[in-house]
Amino acid sequence: MSKPLILVSNDDGISSRGIRILVELMTEMGEVIVVAPDSPQSGMGHAITVGNTLRLDKTDIFGSVPAYKCSGTPADCVKLAKHHLLKNRKPDLVVSGINHGSNTSISVLYSGTMSAAIEGAIEGLPAVGFSLCDYSSEADFSHVDEFVKKIAAEVLNRGLPRGVALNVNIPPRRNEKVKGMKVCRQARAKWEEQFEERRDPTGRKYFWMAGNFVNFDKGEDNDEWAIANNYVSIVPCQYDLTAHHAISFLNNEWDV
Repeated sequence: MSKPLILVSNDDGISSRGIRILVELMTEMGEVIVVAPDSPQSGMGHAITVGNTLRLDKTDIFGSVPAYKCSGTPADCVKLAKHHLLKNRKPDLVVSGINHGSNTSISVLYSGTMSAAIEGAIEGLPAVGFSLCDYSSEADFSHVDEFVKKIAAEVLNRGLPRGVALNVNIPPRRNEKVKGMKVCRQARAKWEEQFEERRDPTGRKYFWMAGNFVNFDKGEDNDEWAIANNYVSIVPCQYDLTAHHAISFLNNEWDV
């Protein structure tokens, strides 16, 4: 039997630590091709390039693994892979990451990591975005292997509902071993932003976004609770943002 074809992408850029680990793990499981941004694209969400050129250059950064660096966004990377590089083949799995930092709760909307995975889901491909919830420059990735391989194997063996991508967040390395994995919902939380006004060396005004993450969710079935309690969180995500519960309200209460 032929090996499964696995497309790897990310948002931290093709030279990041996380994608190197992900590529190494996926080569143990199948035939790998990498298409990732040529520079960091964190916070790009599901942006696509429509007014500028897109460049795609082959690189030997992963040795014998075929890899391409793209001038565009994470979503661009998956689109180019699907419709250009792999136009005569269909990936069995799209994986994105391993992101250096959390993508729990509301962050999924801003995440380039998850947008690469969701782009795969839009194309009808099973997809997973992986994140390590540690922003430290010295973050320890050594405990992620078993969870990444286990989840990827489950998707390859059992599949996913069409149009669904998994948002997987892994707790930081702690003194105690990770307790296990939990299928969760997205926590009800948000960033409360502040914008610091500063001056550049020429005296021109600019702003730097800062703020605090606020969790309003007291439940024990969400991704924030899982990470805080040392579980890997697995949240199934979809690209249909329709607020179905509001349709009847608008039809009944509005004059439309």
